[in-house]
Amino acid sequence: MNIRVTLDGRPVGAALNDSPAARDFAALLPLTLDLKDFHGTERVADLPRELDTSGAPEPAAATVGDIAYYAPWGNLALFYQDGPAPSPDLLVLGHLDVSADQLGRATSITIEAAS
Repeated sequence: MNIRVTLDGRPVGAALNDSPAARDFAALLPLTLDLKDFHGTERVADLPRELDTSGAPEPAAATVGDIAYYAPWGNLALFYQDGPAPSPDLLVLGHLDVSADQLGRATSITIEAAS
């Protein structure tokens, strides 16, 4: 699923996968979220509601640029460093085509459905 993303007002390439959680996330769009750093690995933001995690794929470790959902806290995570070992609590929703440096400094993200 194609989406339009801007980080701090700059457009970046992005796409969501076709998982049930990614489709549920797409139903929330458009979103503008403030980002904060978490453990020097990811930028995180709270979502307006929890996502449907039924039918989640096998866990995969997040990599730089991944858009993920951390189910226990209900937040969005954007990885600017490779993430920890695979966990069933972390669902990769898609990917951003952005440098680790730009993502690591981002303070705001806007995500919209592609037209």
